[in-house]
Amino acid sequence: MTANHDHADHDGHQQDAPDYFEQPGWDARYSGSDKIWSGNPNPQLVAEVTGLEPGSALDLGCGEGGDVIWLAQQGWTVTGADFSSEGLARASRHAEEAGVAERTDWWQVDARTFDAEGREFDLVTTHFLHPGAAMVDVVRRLATAVAPGGRLLVVGHAPSEVFAQLSRKQHEAMWHAADLLPALPDDFETLVVEERARIVERDGKTVEIADATLLARRAG
Repeated sequence: MTANHDHADHDGHQQDAPDYFEQPGWDARYSGSDKIWSGNPNPQLVAEVTGLEPGSALDLGCGEGGDVIWLAQQGWTVTGADFSSEGLARASRHAEEAGVAERTDWWQVDARTFDAEGREFDLVTTHFLHPGAAMVDVVRRLATAVAPGGRLLVVGHAPSEVFAQLSRKQHEAMWHAADLLPALPDDFETLVVEERARIVERDGKTVEIADATLLARRAG
């Protein structure tokens, strides 16, 4: 399951091994000493959450915890969820270092089998999670975790020629925001369904990529 955790300036072009669709590949990657992601919050999260009254939040596919930490710094109480135990360990350390450990907790779970187990959050978010054909089902599962009046924010890589270097399996795992609409229950109102252009630096070049962005609010 490919995912660009924390900040998508990495664009996923490093995820060129099949095992990055599964937990062992990410555990191996996070077990090294080097920091993988920038630690900065994803831009669509900042755009859509800034100004909201803080409450409880769930970040699925949290990786090293950049989005979790940013949300906690804004006053949210945040659960970071990921299927990599090594990633969660890193995220927990980073939260301690940032002084927000008391506002965070951690949940090891595979997005493809996610079960909210009765828990509800004011904000449910996931960024650059690409479990292939399972993405619609993942969003359907995430919707069950949104509290009445809460919001669901799902951001990923839209298919684009700028990802030509990726494998066919990775291309097939990308999606457009509109592809996810069938996953939303009837009591959700869509607020954003679009591909948002974003400029990034890659291999010394400036390129434009598109963030597939779905934002929906549950009736409250």
